[in-house]
Amino acid sequence: MNILDSLKADLLAAAAAAPDLAALEEVRVDALGKKGRITGLMKDMGSLTPDERRERGQALNAVKEEISQALDARRQVLKAEALAQKLEAERIDVSLPARPEVEGRVHPISQTVEEMIAIFADMGFTVAEGPDIETDFNNFTALNIPPEHPARQMHDTFYLPNGPDGGTRVLRTHTSPVQIRTMLAGEPPIRIIAPGRTYRSDYDQTHTPMFHQIEGLVIGENIHMGHLKGTLLEFCRAFFQVDDLPLRFRPSFFPFTEPSAEVDIGCSRKGGELKLGNYGDWLEILGCGMVHPKVLENCGIDSTRWQGFAFGMGIERVAMLKYGIPDLRTFFEADLRWLKHYGFVPLDVPSLAQGLTR
Repeated sequence: MNILDSLKADLLAAAAAAPDLAALEEVRVDALGKKGRITGLMKDMGSLTPDERRERGQALNAVKEEISQALDARRQVLKAEALAQKLEAERIDVSLPARPEVEGRVHPISQTVEEMIAIFADMGFTVAEGPDIETDFNNFTALNIPPEHPARQMHDTFYLPNGPDGGTRVLRTHTSPVQIRTMLAGEPPIRIIAPGRTYRSDYDQTHTPMFHQIEGLVIGENIHMGHLKGTLLEFCRAFFQVDDLPLRFRPSFFPFTEPSAEVDIGCSRKGGELKLGNYGDWLEILGCGMVHPKVLENCGIDSTRWQGFAFGMGIERVAMLKYGIPDLRTFFEADLRWLKHYGFVPLDVPSLAQGLTR
């Protein structure tokens, strides 16, 4: 056996014995690489005579072609084996039961806010927002709340370190500062609602340190109490979905409105069950009134030309009434069982045209 036959036999045996693609690549480099054994023999042909060079070249090319074919054949076998191993490792048993689909739920607070926005948007209101940390001026002074007012006491308000300007900072106790910011930033007419988080130092079955409010503000010429009553009547009947729901306005007092009123809706409590409608009993749900002239003047608005009304209500409270939720604290306990029971399907976006709640 001459040197070429011996070389061919060695390389064919090495290719056939390669256990994987990496080992097969090493065989290819050893045979056909720049420093490979066949390549080396081709470089040595320079010292041969023309006849010997032609004969040796033909023989080397034949060996090179045979080795290349053997390498390609072994490569296909190894690729097929690797694919088979991968398919076996990643095999899926289609007879196994599928994983159950997990569907999230919209929190009742989020649902209630969206329902309120849908109703007020239909009446021409826009949504305004403001920061949770407020100045003493926006939260109290501009709203005609004097320093001696009980709302400024530590047991009702969360006070924070003073701001860079040395002014008092608080966690807002209502969303009324959004009204102040809106009046300071723009000119009348104004028609906004301001939903958001508010904070007071209280915690029991009907109070939490953080809760949600929505307030409304309308500023315009010749605005009067009748506009306020009509707005709230339309809202309450649309929100609670009771067409003949009666409203009662009782005189009250708020520093930022004059006159002021508290609003009750008709209900029945017979048999321990609460029903909304014209049943002869009443339930308080919100406060309202005509914007106090001092509040307008504090915001640079001429109170002799412009008038307005404002209203505010607790979002948790009306959500509890509408959806029969007994305890305020459960809104914030993050109980998935509770959320599954009281939550809403995410794709059911509230609208007056298609229904607020489905």
